[in-house]
Amino acid sequence: MSVAEAKNAARIAARDRRSAAQGLLGLDAAPAFVRHFFERIPLAPGSVISGYAPISSEADPMAILREADARGFPCALPSVEAPASPLTFRRWRPDDPLIDGPHGTRAPDVGAPILMPQIVIVPLLAFDRAGRRLGYGGGYYDRTLAFLRARGENTILAVGLAFSAQEADELPEDSGDQRLDWIVTERGAWPVG
Repeated sequence: MSVAEAKNAARIAARDRRSAAQGLLGLDAAPAFVRHFFERIPLAPGSVISGYAPISSEADPMAILREADARGFPCALPSVEAPASPLTFRRWRPDDPLIDGPHGTRAPDVGAPILMPQIVIVPLLAFDRAGRRLGYGGGYYDRTLAFLRARGENTILAVGLAFSAQEADELPEDSGDQRLDWIVTERGAWPVG
């Protein structure tokens, strides 16, 4: 079985596990996500924190972003602005309106300022303890993390946000995949490696 075939098979099982976890925990996981994120993730003053507007049964980072904003951290949400390109991160504050984007995403209006995040909260279907992440297959976050890491201006931390039920023993990986630096679930947060 090729890596692509293994990933597609893993995605089917991962969607079901994530949907079941979201059905059980839903927004009740938000306080735990916030607590673990701010107790464990190393945040330098003024760090730009990027999250995402959740789609489907994704773990919801919006409570983290609202708390980050309240603590004075600039926040951003990703925007798909060109096919096969890195994501663009635009400034977001609680109650800012969002516009519809490709693939069911929602993002700040194109007039919102572009920010370069130091912390990127990443959605996922599954993760493993080695920091491998299974996404939807479009490669948006892999391209984006590779781009941000190649800039080398700041240390970029990729933080996978997930329900603990999304953990897999081991996920398939190819050369273009970017690993996570941290994992945050409703049960805790830990660095990878």
